[in-house]
Amino acid sequence: MHIYQEPIHYQNPQLCLKVWQFAAAGEVDPAHQLQWHYHKEIEFVLVLDGVHEIHTPSQNYVLKPGEVMVLGSSQLHRGVTRKGQYVNYIVLHVDLEPYFDAAMMNYMGYFMEVLKPLDELNDILMRNKSLQEEIGSIMRLIHDEVMGKEKGYEIAVSMHIKHLMLAMLRHDDRNVLAAHQQVDASVIKPVVQYIDNHLDGKVDMAEVSKIAGMSYVYFSRYFKKKTGVSFTEYVNRKRIATAKRMLVMTDRTVSDIASSVGLDNMAHFYELFKRFNGCTPKQFRDRMLS
Repeated sequence: MHIYQEPIHYQNPQLCLKVWQFAAAGEVDPAHQLQWHYHKEIEFVLVLDGVHEIHTPSQNYVLKPGEVMVLGSSQLHRGVTRKGQYVNYIVLHVDLEPYFDAAMMNYMGYFMEVLKPLDELNDILMRNKSLQEEIGSIMRLIHDEVMGKEKGYEIAVSMHIKHLMLAMLRHDDRNVLAAHQQVDASVIKPVVQYIDNHLDGKVDMAEVSKIAGMSYVYFSRYFKKKTGVSFTEYVNRKRIATAKRMLVMTDRTVSDIASSVGLDNMAHFYELFKRFNGCTPKQFRDRMLS
């Protein structure tokens, strides 16, 4: 089975999004429609007619007309339309970062997904019909603006994206987003980028402290206070998340993958993987490729 990083081609590079309406009759080759994939953009799905399934490594969602779900950045997922079923839906891929202007900057930390993926908002969406209706309406407006391209549509789309974020913030009664509210994006963002670029080897906290402009000891305390986990714990989570993608995207051995994410001690790798996923790497790979 082919698993890939899907390139998202923006309809307008300045808006950093793609929105499209799809229709499927459930007659295509199942091997094609069951492809696992991921992308850095956040994805929203709104079903207009029919039934559509979205699978993630941990959950299967069955969406009916009017229902909405969200997928976090780089989340593995696949869409399924059962044979004989018809579905019509809108998909919105968007990179939220460009929408954080001076007035929005204080809220950037909420959407960085430092610890919790935006997927956790789906529990809120599934039990809040008014929120689904609000987000669904916003998605329709974004789609119509991008397709129509009337004068000023870029302004309208920017307003609608901000409305989308506001809706999520105000209905987040499980504090999925609030878990990151204290994160200073100007400090954490370059730190996260450094970690992502060095997961295949040693992630030097002394170097990270310099990037953050803090002393080693102060940064260690700062990171734990702002994210709720130690720096080492966060790095290990990132290593295992990367290993999960490699397990389904490649046929490399488990030991090779462990080494590729900077965990040469196999016992430690297995312990971390099972702690974060509740299963062994082989069990995870078998489940994802079945």
